[in-house]
Amino acid sequence: MAVAPQSNPTFPRPAFLLTGIPGLGGTQVWLTVVFGPMFLLALLGSGTLLAVVQADSTLHEPMFLLLATLAATDLGLATSIAAGLLAVLWLGPCPVPYVACLAQMFFVHWLTALESGVLLAIACDHAVAVRRPLHYPSLVTKARVGYAALALALKAMAIVVLFPLLVAFQHFQAKTTDHAYCAHMAVVELVVGNTWANTMYGLRLSVAVSGVDILGITGSYGLIAHTVLRLPTREARAKAFGTCSSHICVILAFYVPGLFSYLTHHFSRHTVPKSMHILLSNIYLLLPPALNPLIYGACTKQIRDRLLETFTVRKRQF
Repeated sequence: MAVAPQSNPTFPRPAFLLTGIPGLGGTQVWLTVVFGPMFLLALLGSGTLLAVVQADSTLHEPMFLLLATLAATDLGLATSIAAGLLAVLWLGPCPVPYVACLAQMFFVHWLTALESGVLLAIACDHAVAVRRPLHYPSLVTKARVGYAALALALKAMAIVVLFPLLVAFQHFQAKTTDHAYCAHMAVVELVVGNTWANTMYGLRLSVAVSGVDILGITGSYGLIAHTVLRLPTREARAKAFGTCSSHICVILAFYVPGLFSYLTHHFSRHTVPKSMHILLSNIYLLLPPALNPLIYGACTKQIRDRLLETFTVRKRQF
């Protein structure tokens, strides 16, 4: 009696097993030496920046409220990925419940899109401050900054909510993914059947969100450059450009690793090892939260002075 061939099993709501970075095996534990300090820098730096802005009433101004929004976003982004990442690297393959995986997918992409929007808002704030300094207090108020932050959060949420929804009701051909966190495309690779909608949405969303924000930032700094270059003295031009230097560094720290990771994933996936793709994606998510507080703490005079004053007072107390 012939036995009918059995079809491959599928899993409607599996607990995913994250194996970390493929090809590294037990040596990936050494990556905790890199990602662990980055996570601590993000926590301590963003937490300190938020505490300084909250404690000093002179910093309750639109520009510093935008920096606090960026710090809160960095704090959430680092927290949403680093704990699980370090557990996988240190302990080896770790199971992640289905709902927790979808939640991590949502928060990682939401906070990434939100951070891009906040960087655009800061660029627009700088453009108004440089081009319309006399009208700046009436044009950029604390209330408008609050509304802008809420609008950016809702916009990012509306854009990325489809990421978990597109995979929420799928069946999966496997439960093990060679990744260190629940990235959208890593989960999509496990889906049974046609994944065209997931792939195209992820590709077009990445291009649309980052592309629009980059165009807005480029336009803002184009206006700033046009205004600054018309100033009469070299000292005035240097001072105007100096106020934007920290933000430019933050922009480069956010977009350059992200652009490199995106290009290698979509256009060099057959020439660049998969382990390099995953390593770059983790660096892209943890590097900006680690660097941003350091950049703003060192380059923003008011924050730097407040930190020095705080440490000086505490040193005298001891």
